[in-house]
Amino acid sequence: MRQRPRSPWLALGLTPMMTLLVSCAPPPTSRESPVTTTELPSATAPPDPGVPPPDVRLLPADAPRLTPEARPQNQLTTWSESLADPLNIPRAALQAYGYASRSLERTAPDCRISWTVLAGIGAVESSHGRHGGAKLDLTGRPSSAIIGLPLDGSPGVKRIDDTDGGRLDGDTRWDRAVGPLQFIPATWQKWAADADGDGVADPHDIDDAALAAGTYLCDSAGGDLRDPDRFWKALMTYNESRAYGQEVLDYADHYGRRSRELPVAQ
Repeated sequence: MRQRPRSPWLALGLTPMMTLLVSCAPPPTSRESPVTTTELPSATAPPDPGVPPPDVRLLPADAPRLTPEARPQNQLTTWSESLADPLNIPRAALQAYGYASRSLERTAPDCRISWTVLAGIGAVESSHGRHGGAKLDLTGRPSSAIIGLPLDGSPGVKRIDDTDGGRLDGDTRWDRAVGPLQFIPATWQKWAADADGDGVADPHDIDDAALAAGTYLCDSAGGDLRDPDRFWKALMTYNESRAYGQEVLDYADHYGRRSRELPVAQ
């Protein structure tokens, strides 16, 4: 049985042969809206995929730039309203996970990634953008930036010198993990996505981060994420810690099973 996440150190791989450390800041003394106050049973891969989001219209590559308020994830407002409070996931985060999973159905149809997998990662990484008391707004951005500790070679931490001139993490000496899904800058440079059509690929925006994380996982799995072996392969390249992977799996499965108990509007 597992308690809610404690913001562990996380590892996000650039390639199967090169793993870089990312992190969430140490747990605050209190956290607004914990993911859940109940213990979760240990799940077995793959996690329950949950009630699927309705079909969405994906942004074409040549679409004009949108304002944050016009994000295409808003198509999932009704679906997210049915699930947000019972699952204790912000509406914008649910919309981001659902839209990313629908997008990847088109771009990586063999992957079959579910929104619950992305939600499990979001839960462990940052309580869906609420780490340290932050609040996720309706456009998918935390009220305060979620930035990890410097990757400076301290005990238990890999050393990663600055790779982005501080553009993403505000640190010109060391890299730091950033955003609701805690990308390190070097990893973001490879997997960056603009999922909401605002013209900016931003790891601090959960819309962009969810699609980038899903794309990364699908690429790492090399096939169907609902196959247990491929699920674990992808998650272990995202993070080398088996305990981390199990925590993600437990949350993902919990969200999926719980969603099936609810009257979900499409």
